[in-house]
This record gives sequence, structure tokens and C-alpha cells, in this order.
Amino acid sequence: MIITLTTDFGYQDAFVGVMKGVIAGINPQARVIDITHGIPSQDILAGALILRHSVKYFPPGTIHVAVVDPGVGNARRALLIEHAGNYFIGPDNGVLSLAVQNIESARIVQLSNPTYHLQPTSTTFHGRDIFAPAAAHLSLGVIPTAFGRTLDDLVRLAVPEVARHGQGMHGEIVYIDSFGNLFTNIREHDLTGLPVAILDFVVGSVRIRGLSQNYAPAKKGEFVAVLNSWGMLEIAVYKDNAQQRTGAKIGDKVEVVLAK
Repeated sequence: MIITLTTDFGYQDAFVGVMKGVIAGINPQARVIDITHGIPSQDILAGALILRHSVKYFPPGTIHVAVVDPGVGNARRALLIEHAGNYFIGPDNGVLSLAVQNIESARIVQLSNPTYHLQPTSTTFHGRDIFAPAAAHLSLGVIPTAFGRTLDDLVRLAVPEVARHGQGMHGEIVYIDSFGNLFTNIREHDLTGLPVAILDFVVGSVRIRGLSQNYAPAKKGEFVAVLNSWGMLEIAVYKDNAQQRTGAKIGDKVEVVLAK
């Protein structure tokens, strides 16, 4: 059984190693794969996006644990979701929601049974005391309903909508990767039917003519607009850092307009 981990814990502290130790102590045969622990601190949308775009590359039955949890210790619920043959474990703050496309077909369970928590259970490290134990016990065959009561809802995140105007549109930056590439909420299908060769993509004072197939057509230091591996419009700089060059941040506007 595969268990994946996606967190904002980083690589300096022991949090990730401790979670893996808890899993190994319950099920030494579980295979644990790190998706990433480099989610920007407390950035729930970034965690949700990364999880959504990673799930399809794992086999059915995988248990995905996502911990981006600025509300740990408050009234937010801890969840186990069974959906489309996979399992998702984490806080009920939206971080799991983008990976669960059809809520009507999901089984949602609150992780409220203390039998499957580490004791004593801290109020500040549910990754260790609730989420990791739940994943390990689930991998041993414990049925989802044993973990707590069934729910009929969860907190859902929404990727900001694209605003259309004529043959153009306004979007925004929703994620910035470690290379400084700017991921927008403008998806491939948003550009369908538009004359992409004569569109300009504008972020701040930067204006990019046309859509490239990849990064290579640009010269070193030049900006380029591409459809990335997530199927989203991305603004990048070939062999440089678009975030540093533009000063862009999450939420900044990106415009698609007909070239002048």
C-alpha cells in the first residue's frame, strides 16, 4: 500500500521524519512517497493545487495525506475521504477539496475515533498524532467508517474564475514554483478558439507576444508564456526567475489581450 505525504513542513525540522516513523511503527510494510514538503508556509491553495495535479500519477488505492494546517487545534475537522478508488487524509480546510472532483460520489469520515490517534494527542501536531496514524491503520485494512462518523460535506476551495472580455481575459497568479515560474488560473481550454499567435500575455509591465510550446524558443533572460504540465498558462523566464524579475506575488493579475 502506498501512502503519499504533501506538507508545508519543509526539510529542516523533524516533522516529516516523525510522521514517517509513526507510519512505520504501525505498518512497517507501507510504502511512503513524498510528493513535496515545500508547500509555501500555510498556503492551503498551493497544497490543494499540487495534490490535485499529482493524484492521477499514483495507482488506485493510494492513501494521500496532505497537511497544510494553519488552523490546527481549533474547531476545524480532521477528515478521511474515499473517492474514485483513492483515499485522502488531512484537515477540513480545503486542502483536500480540489482532488475530490465529485463530492456526491465521495465518502467523508471525520477522524474522531481516538482508538486510531496517538495518545496523548497534541493540539499542535495532528500530522503526527491523527493523520499519520489514520493512514497507517487504513493501509492495514481498517475500514473507513471505523475512524469516526460519516459526514456529508467538507470545506471546498475554488480556484479564482477567469474574467472574459471580448477576445481576451483577465486571470491571476495562483502558484509560484521553486524556479520562480508564475502559474495562472488561465487553463488550456480557456484559450481554445483564440488566435494565440497574436495574443499578448501581460503581467505587470511585462508583455509577451504569443504562446510558446515550451521554454526553448526564448533566449536566455527572455520572458515566455507556455501551457505547463498542469494545463495552466505559465509565465516564465528562460534560464532565469520570473517572480524575481517581475516582483509578482499570488493574486497579481494576468491579462490576455489581442496584440497591438
